[in-house]
Amino acid sequence: MVKLFNNSSKIVLLVEYDGKRYHGFQWQANAPTIQYELEQAIRKVVGDSSSRVMCASRTDAGVHARGQVVSFWIRSSLSSETLVRALNYYLPGDIAVRGARKVSVEINIRRDALSREYEYRIVNSAIRSPLAGGYAYLVVKELNIDMINKATDIMRGEHDFASFAADLGPMKSTIRTVYHAGVEKKGKMVTFHIMANSFLPHQVRNTMGLLIRLGLGKIDLGEFRRVMEAKTLGIAGPTAPACGLCLTRVNYPSNLELNYENLCN
Repeated sequence: MVKLFNNSSKIVLLVEYDGKRYHGFQWQANAPTIQYELEQAIRKVVGDSSSRVMCASRTDAGVHARGQVVSFWIRSSLSSETLVRALNYYLPGDIAVRGARKVSVEINIRRDALSREYEYRIVNSAIRSPLAGGYAYLVVKELNIDMINKATDIMRGEHDFASFAADLGPMKSTIRTVYHAGVEKKGKMVTFHIMANSFLPHQVRNTMGLLIRLGLGKIDLGEFRRVMEAKTLGIAGPTAPACGLCLTRVNYPSNLELNYENLCN
């Protein structure tokens, strides 16, 4: 991202979106993306006196977010409150800015993030849920939640997660640190939560696909461990559908004032 000069400021936004009709966050030619919509709205508010938008955690096609963090440069004297209202006026109904903050020029929302948190939601029922269907994956047969949680215990800590990754592109290391992973069931809704320093491409959805197989008794805990320890690109899965995945939070050091509470003020 290129800094704008002549009294420009660095702005961070907290963004929520329904990803169903988008081809992911990152800009693509001839395809709707979250980045495109954000940049269009920014230009409508301040004209050309803004930079491209950077996100803290790239989401794939169809993936949702409650706590995406983005940054950009802007040459404007608008207050944070006015900027939020103006952007939401121009954004489509399935994207909303929840808060904005002017930050120090040194802050990098990707590099400075301590961890990212995702949720994956499953409707575990023989009957589909029309209301939850766009935001959860339907699994008809009953899942063994205790067995799934035994597998999530194995995932915690620093490991090589190559088996859960898709094409890595320019990434060199497949080692990541999982701080928390677990599943809970309330009624028919099963929610998988995972927090890590960062994630490999498709890591969460491939993890979820393997956990579902485990929960349905198609593999045992030993096979789950063997897949994880194989460190072989792409052997986990199948990839769980995007509809159930949501980026819920990006965590930063407290001295950066980029937590939810500060961004929403």
